[in-house]
Amino acid sequence: MEHRDRVTAAVSAAFPRREIAAVESAGPSWNDANATARVTLADGDVRYVKVGLDGDPTRIRRERAVIDYVRAHAGVPVPRVVASDTARATPYLATAPMDGESLIHPWGERSGGDRLPLARAVGSALARVHDCRFDAHGHVTGGDAGGLDVAERSWPTLLAERVEWTRDLASTDRFDEHFDRVKAAVEANRDLLSDAPAALAHGDPAMPNAVWNGEAVGFLDWELAYVGDPARDLYRALDQQFAGLREDAPAAVREACLDGYRSVAGGLPEGYAEREPVYAAVRFLGVSGYVDKYLDLVDEEDADFVAWVDAEMTARLDAC
Repeated sequence: MEHRDRVTAAVSAAFPRREIAAVESAGPSWNDANATARVTLADGDVRYVKVGLDGDPTRIRRERAVIDYVRAHAGVPVPRVVASDTARATPYLATAPMDGESLIHPWGERSGGDRLPLARAVGSALARVHDCRFDAHGHVTGGDAGGLDVAERSWPTLLAERVEWTRDLASTDRFDEHFDRVKAAVEANRDLLSDAPAALAHGDPAMPNAVWNGEAVGFLDWELAYVGDPARDLYRALDQQFAGLREDAPAAVREACLDGYRSVAGGLPEGYAEREPVYAAVRFLGVSGYVDKYLDLVDEEDADFVAWVDAEMTARLDAC
């Protein structure tokens, strides 16, 4: 795996008195600021160690705090933290495997109506996370099971800052102007966005970050969590979990997820439909900023795909 020396050093620090049998990549990632290793100890125990390659302890500190908080307050399955150090030059977080399996596997094994209970479980789990409400929006900077430290921002300001964060992580600047246009759309909708409730949001509720234990869905990888509009997190889950690059989530799957959400929350986040177009544009930056990587995956001419990306962003911004 890449950055093996730095990852191995963090693993040795996390488990100083245990013999390590293997250190392997935990899987592909487009986040170059981190590396996550699957560590097998000599006694057969498995641990996952996330390393902050850029030396920034913020994400590790946030993830540890939110994991503890969600376990205490949301009733949603989360990993168990076994070791962490944010004072090192290369900060790390070590966790035990969650009970169950990645949602990718049961989803792939099922089809049609058999998938609907899984979609419903995603919705209900996300609603439980969003039931953690706060007095103001903001970045999570730390905390523990007893409470989270939140650097307060207005929701439009926080959203614009997260757009900039996405720009910083992007693998290409081919569509850098998309980020400027999306930020302008956020500002143009400031009044609409400012009315959003302040809830804990996962931030990256993609299927690889969801775990199915046979009864419920839990989430791992909380480093992008924040206090913001639950509507954005719900929209992102529908898109990341169930939609294709050019296709919306199937209607029955989408409705099952929303039904699961309603079963816990009593309804969708207030103002969801009105704010959804803004979040659709923000979400598409995940394509604009990584179009070079998508070009390796899609089966079409580069010029055709690039033209579609530009047109699709324009259409989403026009809908805001």
